[in-house]
Parts: sequence; structure tokens; C-alpha cells
Amino acid sequence: MPVQIGARPDSGFEDPIGMLQDCHRRIKFFVHVLGEVARRAQGRALTREEWTTVEGAVRYFRESGPRHNEDEEKSVFPRLRALGSAALQAEMERLECEHGEAGALHEESVRLYAKWRADHGLAPDEEARLLAVTHRLQALYEEHIQIEEERVFPRAAQGLDAATLAAIGAEFRKRRE
Repeated sequence: MPVQIGARPDSGFEDPIGMLQDCHRRIKFFVHVLGEVARRAQGRALTREEWTTVEGAVRYFRESGPRHNEDEEKSVFPRLRALGSAALQAEMERLECEHGEAGALHEESVRLYAKWRADHGLAPDEEARLLAVTHRLQALYEEHIQIEEERVFPRAAQGLDAATLAAIGAEFRKRRE
């Protein structure tokens, strides 16, 4: 993602919750890209620029998406579960299910975009399906991220001590080595 003047700098491993929020900004950007290209290029072949843009989004979700989910599911959520809130437990279970749904939707969008590129277009029903998939991804992430940032992450910031947050940051670092 290009550097944006005036944007908040990305967080480091010393702030793992901030890192997850930084990732959310990128997720929103790239899922918007997938939807916008699908919408704007209907009825024609993708341009080289459009395909390059789609490839960047696909690469982001293929490489960073699983790592982001692991950061949440293997580092943050287990520690929050130890705090014992039933409402928070239910939200984390929902979020984990949504990670799976998003993964399946991404696979379908990749398949449809690859077909679009190979065939220099999509049949009307395939275009409609790609639009539906990218629309669902956008809606899913919007609500998913809102739950994490308004309810789950604040609970992590409040309930987890500095040593636990440092251990989470170390686990994030290890996943990126």
C-alpha cells in the first residue's frame, strides 16, 4: 500500500493491538479494490492496470490474511478467553467463523478474477456472482472489524497486562520471520 502523507504510522510489535488495527485499514482498502474493479470493469476485459491492482489485493489477502487470522485466533483470542466473559467468548467464536467465510469468499473471487483475465471477460452470471462476492466481503469485513475494534480489542487493551501484550507481540514477530 503506498505511503500516505499525514497518515498514522504503522504500529510495531510492541503494540500488537495497534498492528491488528493497521492491518484492518489495509483489509478495508484491498477489499474495496476488489469490489471497485469488479464494478467498474463489467462487460469488458480487465486493463493491465486493473489486473495489477487486483493481483496486489489478492497477494495481500493470500499472504497477510492467514497471518492476521492466526494473530487473532492463536495469540489474542486464547488470552481473552482466559478472562472468562461469556459475551466476549461468543463474539470471538463468531469472528472465527467469519474468518472462514471470508477465506471461502476470497477463494471464489480469485477464481472468478483468474477466469476473467484468462477469458478476457466473464459471462453475465459470473459477473453478477463476482459482484455479490465482493459486496459480501465488504459488508462482512465492515461489521467484523467494527466488532473487533469497538468491543474485542478494547477488552484486550484493558484486560491483558503489559507482559502478556509483549508476549503477543513476540508471537506476531515470530510469524513474520
